[in-house]
Amino acid sequence: MFAGITDWILSLNGSIALAIVFLVPALEASAFLGFVFPGEIAVLLGGVLAYDGRVPLPAVIVAAVAGAVVGDTIGYFVGRRWGHRILRSAGRRVPFLRHRIDEHLESAQAYLRRRGGAAVFFGRFTAALRVMVPGLAGMAEIAYGRFALYNAAGGLIWGTGFVLLGYFAGAAWHRVAADASRAGLVLLVLVLVGLVVGRVLRNVREHGERLPDRLARIAPVAWARARFPRGSAWLARRIDTDSPSGFLLSVVVVAGAACAWIFIGLTQDVVAHEEAVLSDPGVTRFIVDHRVAWATVLMKMVTWLGSNAVLIPLVVVVGGYFLIRDRDWWPAALMATALVGANLVYRVTKSWVGKPRPPESFHLIEVSGFSFPSGHATAGLACWGMAALLLGAGRSIRVKIGIWTGAVVIVALVGLSRIYLGVHWWTDVVAGFALGGLLLCLLGLPLQLKRGLESGR
Repeated sequence: MFAGITDWILSLNGSIALAIVFLVPALEASAFLGFVFPGEIAVLLGGVLAYDGRVPLPAVIVAAVAGAVVGDTIGYFVGRRWGHRILRSAGRRVPFLRHRIDEHLESAQAYLRRRGGAAVFFGRFTAALRVMVPGLAGMAEIAYGRFALYNAAGGLIWGTGFVLLGYFAGAAWHRVAADASRAGLVLLVLVLVGLVVGRVLRNVREHGERLPDRLARIAPVAWARARFPRGSAWLARRIDTDSPSGFLLSVVVVAGAACAWIFIGLTQDVVAHEEAVLSDPGVTRFIVDHRVAWATVLMKMVTWLGSNAVLIPLVVVVGGYFLIRDRDWWPAALMATALVGANLVYRVTKSWVGKPRPPESFHLIEVSGFSFPSGHATAGLACWGMAALLLGAGRSIRVKIGIWTGAVVIVALVGLSRIYLGVHWWTDVVAGFALGGLLLCLLGLPLQLKRGLESGR
C-alpha cells in the first residue's frame, strides 16, 4: 500500500501535486495521519516532482512549509480544546497507563511548559513526536504567539530541507527517504534518552543528592559497588555533576576520543585507499550533477565562514568582548589557540597524507595544495565551536541552544560548501570536522577545570 501511494504521488502534475504536498503534512498532526504515512515522504516526493520539471520548486517549498505550519496550528487548537478528553479516553484502554494516565499527562504538560519553544521546534524533526507535540502544546496552554514562532521556524526549515533533499536526490529518492526516516528515529531515541537523563538529574537536584549517591541505591549498582569498590569509586567521580573533574569533563573526554577515532580511521582509509575513500568519487559526481545556480551563489558565500578571512575577525571580536567586559584574557587565548592550532594541524596533516583534490574541472573556486583534511572544516569547527562554548557559558538553556544551533548550522554549511564547490571529497570534510572537534575538546579540558576551580572559591 505504501509503495502504491508513493507511485501515485509521483504520477501527479501541477496543482494536484502541490495540493498533496500541502495536505499530507497538514493532516499529519491535525488528523494523526503521520502515524500511517509520514509527512516528510510526501514533501520529499514533491521535491522529486520539481526535479522532473512537473511543478515549480518554489511552489513546492511554499506548499510544504504552509502544510506543516497549518497542520501543527490545527493540532495545537485541537489539543487545547479536546486534548485532555481524547488522551484520557485513549490512555485508559492501555494496560500499563490506565491507572496513571493523569500523572503522565501532567508530566508531559509540565515538560512542554518548561521547554515549550524548543520542544515545538525540535519535535518537528522527530518521528512520532511531530504528530503529538502540537496537541500537547495546546493542552499545556503554551501562549499561541510563542507556539506560532517556533512552529513557523521548524516548519520553514523542515519543509524547505525535505523538498531540497528530494530535488537533489532525484531518481535516488528511495535511499534518501530511508536515511531520513532513520535519522528521525535516531533523533527520537536521543530525545527520549535526554528526557530520561534530565528526569534523573532533576530528581537528584530536588532531593539534594549527588548523582553517584542516587545511583548507588539501585540494586545492581550497589552490588557492583560492593564487589568492585575501587573501580566503582573511580566511576562515581567521573559522573559527579558537582565536581569540575566529573560529568562534564567526562563528556569532553569521550567526545574527544570519538573524534580521534573517526579521524584516525579515515586517515587510515585514505593512506591505504580503501573502504570510506572509495565512495568519494561517487558522492562528488552526484553533487556536481545536481548543482543549480542559486545554490552555487549561496555556497560561494557560505564557504567564507570557514576561512581565515572570517575566523580571524571572529577570534578578535569574541576575545575582545571578554577582555573588555571581564578583563579576562583567557577566552582570547583560547580563541587564538583554536585558530592557530587548527591551521597548524591541518597543514601538517595535508603535507603528510598528500591526498590530491577532486579534478580541476569540478572546481568552482580557485584552490591550491592537498585535499585531506579540509582546512575550512577543521578551523571552522574549532573556532565557531569555541565561540559557542565561551558565549554560552553561564546563560539559560534556551540561549545556549540558540548559540549552539547557530554554530552547528554554520559549520555544517561550510563543510557542505567545500564538497559542493568541488574542492574537497566528503572524507576530507568529515576528517576535518573530527580533527577540529578533537582540538576543541582538548581546549575544553583546561577551560572546564578552570571554571571548576573558580566555582569552588
